[in-house]
Amino acid sequence: MSLLQTRLRSGQFVVTAEITPPVSTDPAEFLRRALPLKGLATAINVTDGAGAKVHLSSLAAAHFLVQSGLEPIFQMTCRDRNRIALQGDLLGAAALGIHNILVLAGDDPKAGDQPEAKPVFDLNTRDLIATARRMRDEGRLPSGTEIERAPELFIGAADVPTDPKPGWTPAALLAKAEAGADFVQTQFCMDIGMVRRYAARLREEGLNLPVLIGIAPIPSARSARWMREKLFGTVVPDSIIERLERAPDAKLEGRRICVELLRELAETPGVAGAHVMAPMNFAEIPAAIEESGVLKRKR
Repeated sequence: MSLLQTRLRSGQFVVTAEITPPVSTDPAEFLRRALPLKGLATAINVTDGAGAKVHLSSLAAAHFLVQSGLEPIFQMTCRDRNRIALQGDLLGAAALGIHNILVLAGDDPKAGDQPEAKPVFDLNTRDLIATARRMRDEGRLPSGTEIERAPELFIGAADVPTDPKPGWTPAALLAKAEAGADFVQTQFCMDIGMVRRYAARLREEGLNLPVLIGIAPIPSARSARWMREKLFGTVVPDSIIERLERAPDAKLEGRRICVELLRELAETPGVAGAHVMAPMNFAEIPAAIEESGVLKRKR
């Protein structure tokens, strides 16, 4: 089992982080950002064409983490590759010692810097999760071809937290769980009250997967507003924006908010961990995790 799988199954509160590969063939800067997370983040997500823009291959970047003694979560989007390429990458990842994957649809190419790019979407996220599970559990490709050595995979799904209304059910997430997802990572949700209500409803609906809630050390009120307006599904309450506006040092205040949220998430029933993301503010991730003191807490 991967370290992520082992810790989630043990009931330890888990913190993961996320790093974007560079637009470069040199992994040095990527590793410089990742190495301070050693011993703090259980695993590090490697984004796959984030923002529908070209970056160093997520598979290659994840392998660099393995070589450096860090555990990756290999993000795989359905946007860019057909089922043949996706299955090949699943085999390749396992062969390179990469066992955690997070299945995503991927941002629309029209939102990127090459809007004329043609999206693929041969498989949707549920299909890809089911494909990965079959390859792992049955040792066969969807074609029926036997895999000589089945890939050892811990399969992640993504979700967007919501404030559940009466009658709301997490239909999409339940479908991903049925397809074979093993854990969940969410979009940014900086509203702890919403998280508690969302997690409670997931439990009521019988979702038994470990859920890691996305949060961030937001460096400024301007950044918070941009996230809320531009990143689909992001939840940043007005109260947090007001705190950042009033603070003499907004960056430090953003870290304090992240630390508070980490501590509150560690005490929230139904929350297995936190997923800390900070595009363009990577150095704050290890600082917030260490300051929070949540790593030894049990769920």
